[in-house]
Amino acid sequence: MAMDTPPRWDRRMQQRLARGEAAALGELYDRFASLVHSLAHRVLDDDEAADQITREVFGYIWENPDAYDPKQGSMRGWIARLTQSQAVHRLRQAEATAYAETGRGSVEELEQKVRRASVAARADYIVTSMPTPLRAALELAYFQRRDYRQTAADLGVTEDEARRRLRLGLQLLSSANTRHPESGGPPGYGRAR
Repeated sequence: MAMDTPPRWDRRMQQRLARGEAAALGELYDRFASLVHSLAHRVLDDDEAADQITREVFGYIWENPDAYDPKQGSMRGWIARLTQSQAVHRLRQAEATAYAETGRGSVEELEQKVRRASVAARADYIVTSMPTPLRAALELAYFQRRDYRQTAADLGVTEDEARRRLRLGLQLLSSANTRHPESGGPPGYGRAR
C-alpha cells in the first residue's frame, strides 16, 4: 500500500507531539480526523459514537505519542489500527449490553457482527490507502463491471498492466479478512479505566 505520509514526516510528527506541541496535534487531526471518523462510523454505524471514538483516539495520541513506533509502519496505519481497535471494542460492549438487557441473540452472533464490522472497516482502509492506479483499476472493474481489457482501455494502459493492477489490488484487499496480531491497540487501550 502506498503510504499517505513519508516516514520522515511520521517521525517528526511523533517528536513534535512528544514535546507537547499543540499545533502538531492540530495538524495531525486535520490530516487524519476524516479517516478516524469514517473507520469508526463504518464499524459502529453511529455518528455520535464515531465522534466520540475520534476524540478518544486523538486524546490517546496526545497522551501517548511514544506509543507509535515508526519501525512498525506509518502513522496513518497506526492511527487506523487504534481506531479500529477502539471502535470494535465499543461495538462489542454495546452489543453485549443489548444482549444482556434483551436476551436476544447469542455470543456467536455478537462475535460474527463484530467480525463483519471489523473486516469492512479494514477493507475500507485498504482501498482508500491504495495507490491511485490500483484503486482506479478496481473501481472500474467492480463498480462499472469492466473486464481487464475494458479497464486497460479506460486507463490508457496495456492489458498486462491492467491485469497486474487488478491482481495486486485484489491481493491487498484480500488481506482485510485476515487477522493480524499487531492490529490491536497498545495494551490497555480501549478498556474502561
